[in-house]
Amino acid sequence: AMSLTSTLSPVLSVVFSPRVSSAEEGTHLITAPTHHWDAITEMDEQNRPIHTFQVCNVMEPNQNNWLRSNWIQRQAAQKVFVELRFTLRDCNSIPWVSGTCKETFNLFYLETDQPHSATTRFLPVDTIAADESFTQTDLGDRVLRLNTEVREVGPVTRKGFYLAFQDVGACIALVSVKVFYKRCPSTLRNLAAFPDTVPRVDSSSLVEVRGACVENAEERDTPKLYCGADGDWLVPLGLCVCSLGHEETDGVCQACRPGFYKAFAGNTKCSKCPPHSSSHDQAGTICHCDKGFYRAAKDPSSMACTRSPSAPRNLISLINETALFLTWSAPSDSGGRKDLTYNVLCHRCSGAPGGEEDCEPCDADLRFVPRPLGITGTSVAVLDFAKHVNYTFYVEAVNGVSSLGQGSRPLANITVTTDQAGPSLVGVVRKDWASDNSIALSWLEGEQQPNAILDYEIKYYEKEQEQLSYSSTRTKTPRAVVTGLKPSTVYVFRLRSRTATGFTAYSNTFEFSTGDESKDVLCVCVSACVCACCNRCQGYIKAKIKSEDKRRGPFQNVVPFPGIKTYVDPDTYEDPTQAVHEFTKQIDPSRICIERVIGAGEFGEVCSGRLRTAGQTETPVAIKTLKGGYMERQRRDFLREASIMGQFDNPNVIRLEGVVTKSRPVMIVVEYMENGSLDSFLRKHDGQFTVIQLVGMLRGIASGMTYLSDMGYVHRDLAARNILVNEALVCKVSDFGLSRVLEDDPEAAYTTTGGKIPIRWTAPEAIAYRKFSSASDAWSYGIVMWEVMSYGERPYWEMSNQDVILSIEEGYRLPAPMGCPVALHQLMLHCWQKERGQRPYFSDVVSFLDNGIRFSLRSPVVIICPFSKLSFPESPEVMPHYPLFISIGDWLDSIKMSQYKSNFLAAGFTTLDSVSAMTLEDVRRIGVSLIGHQRRIVSSIQTLRLQLLSDQHNGFHV
Repeated sequence: AMSLTSTLSPVLSVVFSPRVSSAEEGTHLITAPTHHWDAITEMDEQNRPIHTFQVCNVMEPNQNNWLRSNWIQRQAAQKVFVELRFTLRDCNSIPWVSGTCKETFNLFYLETDQPHSATTRFLPVDTIAADESFTQTDLGDRVLRLNTEVREVGPVTRKGFYLAFQDVGACIALVSVKVFYKRCPSTLRNLAAFPDTVPRVDSSSLVEVRGACVENAEERDTPKLYCGADGDWLVPLGLCVCSLGHEETDGVCQACRPGFYKAFAGNTKCSKCPPHSSSHDQAGTICHCDKGFYRAAKDPSSMACTRSPSAPRNLISLINETALFLTWSAPSDSGGRKDLTYNVLCHRCSGAPGGEEDCEPCDADLRFVPRPLGITGTSVAVLDFAKHVNYTFYVEAVNGVSSLGQGSRPLANITVTTDQAGPSLVGVVRKDWASDNSIALSWLEGEQQPNAILDYEIKYYEKEQEQLSYSSTRTKTPRAVVTGLKPSTVYVFRLRSRTATGFTAYSNTFEFSTGDESKDVLCVCVSACVCACCNRCQGYIKAKIKSEDKRRGPFQNVVPFPGIKTYVDPDTYEDPTQAVHEFTKQIDPSRICIERVIGAGEFGEVCSGRLRTAGQTETPVAIKTLKGGYMERQRRDFLREASIMGQFDNPNVIRLEGVVTKSRPVMIVVEYMENGSLDSFLRKHDGQFTVIQLVGMLRGIASGMTYLSDMGYVHRDLAARNILVNEALVCKVSDFGLSRVLEDDPEAAYTTTGGKIPIRWTAPEAIAYRKFSSASDAWSYGIVMWEVMSYGERPYWEMSNQDVILSIEEGYRLPAPMGCPVALHQLMLHCWQKERGQRPYFSDVVSFLDNGIRFSLRSPVVIICPFSKLSFPESPEVMPHYPLFISIGDWLDSIKMSQYKSNFLAAGFTTLDSVSAMTLEDVRRIGVSLIGHQRRIVSSIQTLRLQLLSDQHNGFHV
């Protein structure tokens, strides 16, 4: 088929097309014994010559006729495929033969490092039979019934090989033999070139191929493709992007045209130069500004070039004895920018206006409010100026490119004479006395006032507030009592006086504090109001509820789920040791006997031993120890896990026996699980359990996670390595080092800002946003299911963590492990829904597995499992449709025959139930004309039937 040959790119080409003149070809077959296979040229029904090798010695018994090819070089092949096209006559159509006529022939091969003619033992490949045979009538009608069969040979490791065909008494004509091997052809993907690649012999593993970026492109993420066993490229990852000054066009990176530019590497198009800029050459990375225009250092290359603004307009002044105000209008030309600010410059001149003056920069004592430079508004106040002086003020407008321009900047200026005299400043301020919330102040006047003081204004604020907010009060005498202050707080005071001519400037700052007063600070939550307590307060309340609950009964109005125990996060305690005392039991170290070291943990060794109980019986336990030389933080983190485990009581969650904290070494004592971690246990016993036993393990894990999620608890590191197995094959959830509490809202998610994340087991939203929930634990549970059904195989195999993240984002999901029931894999896929709200609850998973086990132990009735509800029907007689795949389209996609979706739907085959009953004639009838495609679809239908039978046998009936 064209699609097959073009996809597989046969390299060995046609081994032979039998011809008489085979000496020039170098690929002829050698017959043995002589004349038993004859090279014959015939004409087909269209009068085209057909060259064949034929044998038809059906009258004589015990035929043993051989046909052998010349030596074929292996080249790069590891696995070889042989395509045979032949015709075979029906023995029933040949008279007078009984027992001597056959309807099959045999295919053999022999590997050698060089050609030779010595007789060597050939290895059998397969016995070849015809799907269609011809009769005497067909010969008269010149109907050529060609059969096509493909067989796999190998793996082949030597430099070449021979093929041989044995006839044992058939009437057969061998029309052509094509030998080829599969490869992934060279291709361009995401601006990266990938070379020809030969798949691995092991059809279950992929070949990772790194691509090379095309010319004028660079790597954004390392481009990769995976070469599959069928010669198809799979799982594209990473990409190359066009370099600066280049854009993607028809799979290559071309230079930007003049007048266009591209400042960043990426797969965006070249952009037209922004206003007042241009590029004159190809592959421009930036457009240069026209003369008189500029671009600031922080301006993006996409921004138009700009220029300096013109001078401010309408500058005027206003004086009120104690303050001078300058106001102006914005310039008529802002230069094309929005970052406009103003600078006010000042010169002080002596002499009459208009005459000769001696000018110099203004004194530093002159104050500008808000400031003299970088003003964003169009006004400024000038304070503390001298009397009877001429001031000239210059105002300039500047923007981000003013410093880049050449020449002087345009200014607006105005001259002001300060002939008016204002009142003097207030003198020294002192604190006479202070109470918890009051301060008494008094002050002296600095100098003789020319005008009568009407009153004083006192401005004050808390020192730590940095004058973000302030209060003020007035008094007619040089003393005041400021009330309404906070205890033990430092306040800043400033004063000014007012006369008939206006206010003076404020005095210097003075700092005084109120008296000390200490009272308890209570954290109160009122049920009718919003509780503003911090997380620590909430955790303390929860802890207190738990401790009070032991003495006074449950608080039904506080516990989020009445009747269900609520998990309390140890991190919410002010003192973490309080959580240890609250939730764990102290063990006398003399009752512990350590026998041997069985592993190493994050904080120290893990040992096995025995715990002597009050009845003098001994219980096997596992002991985690804290290594010497620890810091207090390490001790706190070590005991944190014990504070978590101590709150749990479930047969599928590891049980805490107690802790040793009052002597060294510090120890955590838990129940002993004889078979260790689940992943190691499964790898050790690969293939030794029934499906029901594996499902029983999964059921236990789901039951433990149901208990934890009902308590409002998120594990965050659910994996087979963190599941422990005892001698009765009971699985228990353990390792709570990464776990966090889920707040009262069952739909809430815990967000963390640090810590390592186990990528292969973690949900996408938890990887991207560090948002963990029971739904993210459900994703992890799906990975655990895959680990169990594959007997501890590593999820995503040798793919890197980054490749795993990208693959999941692009929709890739782990395939079903070998022998895994379809229903279980569908449950895995349900756990791996991208939208976390669509993943199953653990209680639903437990019900699903319970029903599966229960029906498996009954009589073998066919049970249909509705995937969307994740449950078996209560009545075995109910048989609704079970969508093994989401749709017919998904099934065709899985066998790479998606081009026939419309053919199936148009012919009425809309469910897999109807497809499973299709025959070869049905496939032909709906329009699948290519033989290779017919065979692939029919083979897939047969596999589907076998899978259904296998699921019934394993107990998961579909």
